[in-house]
Amino acid sequence: MRAVERAAEGDRGSFTAELAAGLPALLLLLLTGLTAVNAVSAQAGCLHAAREAALAAARGADGSAEGGRAAPPGAAVTVSVDGDLVRTTVRAPVRTLGGRLPRITVVATAVAAVEPGAAERS
Repeated sequence: MRAVERAAEGDRGSFTAELAAGLPALLLLLLTGLTAVNAVSAQAGCLHAAREAALAAARGADGSAEGGRAAPPGAAVTVSVDGDLVRTTVRAPVRTLGGRLPRITVVATAVAAVEPGAAERS
């Protein structure tokens, strides 16, 4: 019976040591996952804003203003007209949850055909 008790005493604290070694890795994985979810959400917002801006500019309205209303905070909206096509690009910074890491920039682009008569309206 003494040999069994001695073997059990040798494992004391091993769970604490394993937890201390694995907890930072688990925390890093959690922060990476949450940052990825935040980036995907910002990407979806940029895509929505780019579509809104392209459609507004194709109709002859101010695409930058429309895109800016739908864009995530801190986003930059660029609208360019090239012949019969309107191309809009929305860029938004995404802050990493670690705080000390550099920001990630997500970009979305949309293209729309200029509607007939839109040049006369603007």
